[in-house]
Formats: sequence, C-alpha cells, structure tokens
Amino acid sequence: MDKNQVMGFVLIGLILVGFYFFTKPNEENVITNQQDSLIFQQDSISHYVDDTTNINIDTNQFVTTDSTSDSLVQVQLLKQFDVFANSAIGDQKYFVVENNNMILTFTNQGARLYSVEIKGYKEHNGNNLVVFEGDYNRFNINFFTQNNILIKTENLVFSTDNEVITRVAGNPESISFKAKIFNDKYLEFVYTIQPEGYLIDFDINFVNLDDVVAFNTTYLEVFWEEYVKHLERGEKWERQNTQLYYKSLNESVKKVSNRKDKTQDDISTKISWVSYKQQFFNATLISEEGFDNVVFKTQALPDDTTNMFLMQTSMSVPYYQGDQNSVNLAFYVGPNQYNVLKSITINDQRMMLEQLVPLGGKFLGIINKGLIIPLFNFLGKFIKNYGLIIFVLTLIIKLVLFPLTYRSYASAAKMRILKPEIEKATEKIPKDKQMDRQQATMALYKKAGVNPMGGCLPTLLQMPILIALYRFFPASIELRQKSFLWVKDLSTYDAIVTWEGTIPIVNWIFGNHISLFTLLMAVAMVFNTMLTSANQSMDDSNPQAKTMKYMMYLMPVMMIVWFNGFSAGLSYYYFLSTLIGIIQIFVIRKFIDEEKVLSQLRENMKNNKTPKKSKFQQRLEDMQKQQSSRGNQPRKK
Repeated sequence: MDKNQVMGFVLIGLILVGFYFFTKPNEENVITNQQDSLIFQQDSISHYVDDTTNINIDTNQFVTTDSTSDSLVQVQLLKQFDVFANSAIGDQKYFVVENNNMILTFTNQGARLYSVEIKGYKEHNGNNLVVFEGDYNRFNINFFTQNNILIKTENLVFSTDNEVITRVAGNPESISFKAKIFNDKYLEFVYTIQPEGYLIDFDINFVNLDDVVAFNTTYLEVFWEEYVKHLERGEKWERQNTQLYYKSLNESVKKVSNRKDKTQDDISTKISWVSYKQQFFNATLISEEGFDNVVFKTQALPDDTTNMFLMQTSMSVPYYQGDQNSVNLAFYVGPNQYNVLKSITINDQRMMLEQLVPLGGKFLGIINKGLIIPLFNFLGKFIKNYGLIIFVLTLIIKLVLFPLTYRSYASAAKMRILKPEIEKATEKIPKDKQMDRQQATMALYKKAGVNPMGGCLPTLLQMPILIALYRFFPASIELRQKSFLWVKDLSTYDAIVTWEGTIPIVNWIFGNHISLFTLLMAVAMVFNTMLTSANQSMDDSNPQAKTMKYMMYLMPVMMIVWFNGFSAGLSYYYFLSTLIGIIQIFVIRKFIDEEKVLSQLRENMKNNKTPKKSKFQQRLEDMQKQQSSRGNQPRKK
C-alpha cells in the first residue's frame, strides 16, 4: 500500500467520525423517539392483548435484556396499573415491629399486616401463638383511576425507608409504605404502634392524587379476608365460640351465625367495626367514620386441621377530594380479656369491644360484670394459682348464699315432717282425684303455717348466679393454659381417658375422651340428690312426683354428656359448689331439731295461728279451685 492510499483511508475515517458527532440526536429526541416507539408497539399489539386490568402479570416470563420484551412488559403494566406501573414490580420484603405485647410482621407487597404474634401465649401444640399469618389473610383497597383502571393495593409493591426490625420502646413508632408516582405524589399506608397494648393505628393517605383517582369517586372499597386458625385444644367448643361480630355505629353489637356457610348483605346501617372473634382472641378492624355497603361471608372449613373458618368482609369508606385525603382506621389484634377490651377507645369514644366476651344477656351480664369479674380480679391480686382462686370464689359465693340455702332446707324439712299428717288428711280422698288431694294438702300447710314455696324461691334466687358462672368460666382467658392438680389447662377439658378412632354411640355422647372433673361433679350431684330427696316430702302415689324423682337422678348423667367437652374450670366450680352444698346440709341438720319443729307445727294447727296469705298463695289457691271446678263439670256427650 503506497503513501497516497494510506492518506485516503485516514481522510475517509475522519469524515465518518465527524458525520457521527454532527448527526448524533440530543437527549430530548431520544426520549421522544422511545415514546413514539412505545406508542407504535402498543398500537401494534392492541389487536391481541386483552384488557389486563384484573390480571396479575408475572414479569419473570419476559426476557428483560431484550428491548422488545421490555416494551411489552411496560405496555402490560400500564394497562393494568396505569400511573402506578412503577410500583408493580419488585421483590417482596418483610418488616418486623415489636412492642411489649406483640410482634407484628408487615410486607411491602400490598403494604399489609402479614402476621401477628401475641407474646405470653402459646397455641395448643406449644408453638408461639400467631393469630393470623402469611397468605392466610388478605387486605385490599380498591379504587378506579381517571383512565377507568381498577387499582388493587394488594398488587402493588410499596417502598419504605423503615428498618427491617423496629423495637417500640418509650414512644410510639410508625412504619410508612408508599406507592409513588413522583416524590410528592403517592399513596401511603402508615401503621403506628404504641409501646404497650394491642391497638394498631392505620392511616391511608392519598397525597396529591386528585388528578389520578377517578373524579366521581366518593367511596373506597375495603376488602378483608382471614382464615381463622385453630388455636385451642377443644376444637368443638372452640368452633362454637368462633364467630364474626360487628357493631352498628349507633347500635349494639351483633354476630353472624356460624352454624352454616352464610353471606349477609342486608346491613342497612353503618358499622364502626368488624371482628373475626375466636374463643380467646380476635382480630378487629375499626373505622372512625364507619363502614358502609357491608357484606359479610363466613365459610366453615371442616376438613382443615389448621384453620376453622374463612371470614370475609367487603365494605366501603368515604373518599373526599383534596390534596391530603386520609382514611383513618385501626386494628385490634389480641386477647378477649374483658378489662383490656373495655379500655379500647378511638378519639375518646369507647368501642364496646368487651361485648366480644360472651358473659350472657343483660341480666346475666350485670351479675358477671358487677360481681363475678371484680371479685375474680381482686382474688387474682393475692392468689397466683387459678385453681385456688376458683376454690375461694366458690366458697365466698356459697357463704353469701347460705341464708337462702338454710331457708330452702328448713322449708323442705317442715314439709317432710308434716308428711304423716298429710297422709292422714288425704287417705279418705280417692287417688284419682289428685286436685282434691292437693287442695287438702295446701289447707294443711296453711293451717300449720308452712309456705310450700319456701323451699323453691331460695333455690330460684340462686339460679342466676349459677347460670352467670356457667357463662363466665368458659369465656375467661385468664384460665387459658393454667394448670391445677392433674389439669394442664383449666380453659378446656381435663381428659383422663382418650382414644383414637370412632366408637359407635360412645363418640356421639362423649367425643374421644372422658373428663375427670365432670365425673366428680356427677358423683357429687348424685349424693346431693340423695340428701335432698331424703329431706323432701313426695307423694309416691303421684305420677308427677315419681317422674320428678327419676329426673333428679337422671340429671347427673346428662351433666356428664353436656360438660364432658367444657372448660375444666367450670366442672371444677360445679363440683366444689355441690360438695360445699353437701357439707352445708350436714351442718344445717345439726341446727334443726325436728321434734321441736314438729311440736311447733302441731301447736300452729291446734291454735290455727296461720300467717297472712301472700298474694302468690292466694293466686295459687284460686287457680287450683278453678281447675278443680272444671274437672268436676260433666263432660258433654
């Protein structure tokens, strides 16, 4: 190659380099060309790309190194997420916030509460107690953009500047998640946790999104779903006490039946909270302004050993146009402890969450709230063993009711002592004329100054307390997993015999176990029935009296069936109550001189000194006379 050829190649190279630099497009032209290319590609694929508004896109299926695939992904994300497309891709991460009572795990996928672990409690299998976790719960906010694209927050990957692990001590801590369009234009979820307690403040902030959210938006749809876990040992009793509760904004607390799968959409008023309530724990979503357009759905999961129910709620909250629009909500996730729930307030308004604890209706609730719970908590300050607390509580109640017990026994003793006199008064009356025999008996009682209802009324006055305690013990989380003697957990049954498989009839009656305290309770009831029957005066010729006698002995057997799966604390209380009652009967016998009582009754009959009849006695006699007159009327042929 000669000198001229070399110079020619050099000049050609200089010309090409100069042409490149003079014709290179500026940055603005590059962006414009990319946008034009994207629009062209979007138009070119519109004939085969369906509407993907409600389709989750798996971006891993695209080869991101290829420019065409990158463009396809962008098109799909724009069609599904509109201006939130930048928040549609990202890795799921977890953030832990811990206070003195619970450990909360959040995920940036949907900026939702991922799981809640309650400190100081265990599940029936010994694991740390987690009320809900992972993909067994969903929380979602739905709204439309101005381009009529539905945004579901559960599909967005939010960003956060929070630490992966946060310990709340001294001052409240907040964790913020943002789905950004620009730095000053975003959707934000903010959770605030106090150092103590189970309440989580939850704010949803729409920051400068008025030109993004559809103009006609007045409500945001809220969807909350939870698979309610099996946490307790006695699954049958746990299922019966697991229900969806809600409180109307200005009305009382109500519940949705769990006996069958149900969808309830007839809620005509706003509700202030909805609660997925288990036997001893609950997860509750609270709104300051109230939820509208509420639809509940519950579904039993009989074949699932982990979860018992699927509970869903669809509802809406108000949305107001404005640069700083916020929705103020709160979560309570914690124990069904009466005093704790009673203390929950939002803006100085009591939430009435204590009604999640089933203490009976209004009347029984008054007894439990006004007497039993304060006494139980007072004893708990001095006694650490709950078995001993129940013993002392039972002893106090029996001592307080002792005057009524004494009057009941004394009245029954008087009627028994008069039995020979009654038999003399009724022996001339045919047995088929039961009404006449009863009238003669009542006349003798009247003459002797004995009130036949004196033995029943004291017993009836004790019944409300017995029934109130029947509701109190199974609902007391204080007894949960507390041991006493051979009982490992006073809140559930104390099985001394268990078996696998199905035994015909036996499993239907007892389940797969037999509880010891239930057996002891039944045995005590049999002895108590024997003592009570020996003190009562019954007309053996009266079929009703015989039936009543058989029923008294059948009741302990029925109690075994009813109480076998109940709280051991409840069976233990009834056993103690019956045992103390037996002791009281022996004590009362020492103070009643039957010869002296009989002498007094005969003196009353001799002098005919009878107390003035009560209105009840007069009505009873009038009813007997009316029945007698009807019985003596000849039948029409």
